[in-house]
Amino acid sequence: MNNHPPGPSGSSGQGTENAGGASDLAVSRRQLLSDGAQLDAAALRQACLDLHESWLVAKSTELGITDESGFALVGVGGLGRRELLPYSDLDLVLLYDNVSDDVLQRVADGLWYPLWDANVRLDHSVRTVSGALSVANADLTAALGLLDARHIAGAERLSTELIAGVRRQWRSGIRSRMDELVEMTYARWRRCGRISQRAEPDLKSGRGGLRDVQLLDALGIAQLIDRRGMGHPDAPGGSLDAAYLTLLDVRTELHRVTGRGRDQLLAQFGDEVSAALGVGDRFALARILSNAGRTIAFHSETGLRTAQIALPRRGISALVRRPKRRPLDEGVHEYDGEIVLAREAQPDKDPGLVLRIAAASASTGLPIGAGTLKRLADSAPDLPAPWPREALDDLLVVLLAGPTLLDTIEALDRTGLWGRLLPEWDAVRDLPPRDVSHKWTVDRHIVETVVNAAPLTTRVARSDLLAIGALLHDIGKGRGVDHCVLGADLVIPIGERLGLSPQDVGTLSAMVRHHLLLPITASRGDLNDPNVIQSVADALGGDPQLLELLAALAEADSKATGPGVWSDWKASLMADLVRRCRLVMAGEPLPQAEPTTPHYLSLAADHGVHVEIKPADGERSHVVMVAPDERGLVSKAAAVLALNSLRIHSATVNVHQGVAIAEFVVSPLFGSPPAAELLRQQFVGGLHGDIDVLGMLEKRDIDAASSAQARAGEIQAGAPLTRSTAPPRILWLDCLAPGQLIVEVRAMDRVGLLALLAQALERAGADIAWAKVNTFGSTAADVFCMSVPAEIDNAQDNVAKHLLAVLGASADAVVHELVGD
Repeated sequence: MNNHPPGPSGSSGQGTENAGGASDLAVSRRQLLSDGAQLDAAALRQACLDLHESWLVAKSTELGITDESGFALVGVGGLGRRELLPYSDLDLVLLYDNVSDDVLQRVADGLWYPLWDANVRLDHSVRTVSGALSVANADLTAALGLLDARHIAGAERLSTELIAGVRRQWRSGIRSRMDELVEMTYARWRRCGRISQRAEPDLKSGRGGLRDVQLLDALGIAQLIDRRGMGHPDAPGGSLDAAYLTLLDVRTELHRVTGRGRDQLLAQFGDEVSAALGVGDRFALARILSNAGRTIAFHSETGLRTAQIALPRRGISALVRRPKRRPLDEGVHEYDGEIVLAREAQPDKDPGLVLRIAAASASTGLPIGAGTLKRLADSAPDLPAPWPREALDDLLVVLLAGPTLLDTIEALDRTGLWGRLLPEWDAVRDLPPRDVSHKWTVDRHIVETVVNAAPLTTRVARSDLLAIGALLHDIGKGRGVDHCVLGADLVIPIGERLGLSPQDVGTLSAMVRHHLLLPITASRGDLNDPNVIQSVADALGGDPQLLELLAALAEADSKATGPGVWSDWKASLMADLVRRCRLVMAGEPLPQAEPTTPHYLSLAADHGVHVEIKPADGERSHVVMVAPDERGLVSKAAAVLALNSLRIHSATVNVHQGVAIAEFVVSPLFGSPPAAELLRQQFVGGLHGDIDVLGMLEKRDIDAASSAQARAGEIQAGAPLTRSTAPPRILWLDCLAPGQLIVEVRAMDRVGLLALLAQALERAGADIAWAKVNTFGSTAADVFCMSVPAEIDNAQDNVAKHLLAVLGASADAVVHELVGD
């Protein structure tokens, strides 16, 4: 809209003529806000609307704005939607047709000056119908505003022509404007954050706020979504209309309490607003707001995607961009930029499908389709207790994905699926923070901690425990007791339900119990006092692994709290504390080869090539590959498994009397594992050079990386693919055997990584003596013991250089550590 600056109050004859009208309006407004204390929010909005609209109609009649005058007064914004708040702007468009400039000036001044004199916030413009349509065609914000246009006074034919023209123009032009609309929406979301997870939310512009409902109204007018169905009480994610009314009532009371047109609900106004609404204290209000914001955000996100998919395709794009289904996991497909169920999927018979869908969404950055979420919510059975190992792996993939897990968990939570996976989440959902240093609600803080823990996973030996510990560290909040003590008790049955070992459950419980110990000691204790250091070491039972996990968790927790909570100063104190604690703790035992079972030793006795595959745990299989030891055997064995779409979860490689025995625990990406004879044929072909298994794997790895990059470029504007950024980590470990080196590689896992790492060691001239491999969700921790010929100079640097080529990182981006000095 074009704002014409007001002239001096009472200047010119026009100002004097309208002074009385302005005074009457100002008095009426003051009286309404003074006497309207007994009105609820909806009644107050209606009273404000009646007051201003009746004044506008009377003033228009006084100025000669009648049905035959060539003028029409149109309300937009809150006035157009019939939801005028006490201190909202008055958005007006004065339409004219075939009137002289003098008459136009007189009528416009006669409207605007009294409103300015009454201190009414005014957003106004003077247009012909064609001029207004031209502005709407060129300015997306103006177009969205005019979709709410409503006739107030004057020539109704002009108002009808504008309203019909804007809507017709909007429907016909939506295809060319969708990209701009999406980018504008995501930019606003990034700027204002989510209402449901902010301690002081922006009710109007935040993600899940009032503007999002108006966005959905616009998409409904374009006939791209079922806007009416979203308001139904049984709609997936909740009723959009009920949530919108909740936010509108809160914003109305915020205006009344503050006496200003505020959109952000600051904590200082929370108690007054909640009292006016009769909902308890500001913490109760925060949970109500969060729930409403989640509902609106869910509908706006799914509605925006639905609208994009529903856009008609024309010309070449209709042929080129035909959506195709791409399988990602058992029962899981990508289709047209969303994660959906495969046609043959049976969610009512597949308890692990929810987490496979979630893992695919988090790892690709693609949203889960609304229909898929509804079908899972309606029919997916609960996971058995303890969980199958595959389900825990999929949960770890979600937790270690980095920022993409935010939308994945939010989608599951909004449809009730996350609460079924973790019933203890109900107590922290939408829970407002009690500490002013916290930026987020408790549930969002927890998820932010998991996000901040993902880049730290290569700092620890057990990335799975770090991820789960980050998820559960504040699970004891919201119950009125010490959340560390209660949380430590709560995670014991949770860990057992997830299928963790008793030792891991104990570590997890200790992480939750002591997750504040290091930051409190570092910032408040005397680190030069041996008793302080000894007390920390004793509290942790002298466990260096627990110390390592708590250090990473404390950093992630601090970064997720709010600006300035984690600083270089705090990091230096924490590092000093951890270093001093390590000095008083006993060292861990050195890694060594795993023992080999007698059966596999008997297979090695004939120095032939043997491959066995047997069921292991759940969907996993145990694959053993035995052959005379030679350079390249480990990489080729792992390459054969990768080429058959077998995900390696753990592995051990030993050499006995010149024969290599490689044991793998694997699971197929799709379907059933291949036959042992097929694996043996490929393994033999790879060993003899008849099949270039490593060359085939390298090509597939490059193609997969290119495909992922291309998909990232296709993701909708404002929602880039943002995976975890944990840097690779190379650690050199102490080795008691002379002439051998032991290296541990921690990195983000991918299919074929073990084969490519083993090949890198072989290219560096190293002979692998034994190996121990573990994969935790999407991170790998692989230990290799190798011998390197004496004539190779700088053996460690040479090995690291070849490993870096596989890890895709520069030397200065990888952390090298010597462990055991």
